[in-house]
Amino acid sequence: MIEIGTQVDLLHPADRVWRAVTDPALLARWFAAAGAVPGRPDRWRVGTAGLPGFDGDVELAVVARRAPELLVLRCVEGARHTEVTCGVTATGEGCRVTVRETLEHGDWSAGQGARREECYRQSLAGRLPALLDWLAFREVDLRRDSAAPTAVLPVALMADVGRPPTRGRTRRVVVGSGAAALALGLAGWALLPPEREEPTGAAPVAPPTRPTATPSPSRSAASARPTSAPPSRSVPPSRSPSVSPSRTPTPTPAVAAPLDARYATVSTRVFGYTGEVVVDNPGGTPATGWTVVVTLPRGSSAAEVTGADWRQDGQSVTFTGPAVAAGGTQAIRFDVRTADPVTKEPQGCTVDERPCAGL
Repeated sequence: MIEIGTQVDLLHPADRVWRAVTDPALLARWFAAAGAVPGRPDRWRVGTAGLPGFDGDVELAVVARRAPELLVLRCVEGARHTEVTCGVTATGEGCRVTVRETLEHGDWSAGQGARREECYRQSLAGRLPALLDWLAFREVDLRRDSAAPTAVLPVALMADVGRPPTRGRTRRVVVGSGAAALALGLAGWALLPPEREEPTGAAPVAPPTRPTATPSPSRSAASARPTSAPPSRSVPPSRSPSVSPSRTPTPTPAVAAPLDARYATVSTRVFGYTGEVVVDNPGGTPATGWTVVVTLPRGSSAAEVTGADWRQDGQSVTFTGPAVAAGGTQAIRFDVRTADPVTKEPQGCTVDERPCAGL
């Protein structure tokens, strides 16, 4: 007995998922078109011809049904008979969908079971969440908060009305202080002339001081000659030690520098977005053992990660990957499913406990 299967966690209630699985119109949007078999009201035909792992359309009959938890189908595809079990289990953040197909009669060709299983996985993890997001969006009332900003406007206007009087008072204070400063300046100017008369009276004494001042600069010039020579000789030794420190920093560029990282939202949808973190190594040596931690809002989950190994613990998603070359970068792209249609970026991002840019 050969069995294949897959499972996926969804951020949607079980009732919504059950509707997407059992409603033929919705099933056609994320998996394949379905319709009743003429003359057989208890059987349905699903247009799986052309899908990976399928040889043609599948006729199915319901064996067991317990909404919104369990659906068991008996499937006939040519000479091949299988049983498909779809289980929906509620979780704290949504539900878990499990699909298992058991081969009861016939056989699958080499690799056909793996291709069929991958088809189920891509449908459940990719197209089904997009349809569920669309269904949830139709239930959201986007006008419920439209009147909130108007309640803030009167407060802002009242705050603006109170500003002109305060400005007028400050102007009066400035004018008063300016007048006081001007009065003090005039008083000081009136006192300055008597002090200026004293140097004018001492002007006749200046001639005897001038001849005495002339020999002093000549002596200082003479004394400056011997003093200037020693400094000129001491300059070469001062330059030689300065060269040696310049040689020591040459090996320092090989020291690893802290990594930088920048976050950006690449694309968005109703209940999710695609984010990217680019790790930059500005140092001169390859960076190994780096860690990027992205903090998601409550109820969000990451998937479809490229560029790094990852794990999610609650709201924290930890990424690790290969060495980043010196002067190189490493891009990490991931898909996030959110519980609300507003959030389009994580709450935080760090690389080696240093905050990422872009948030």
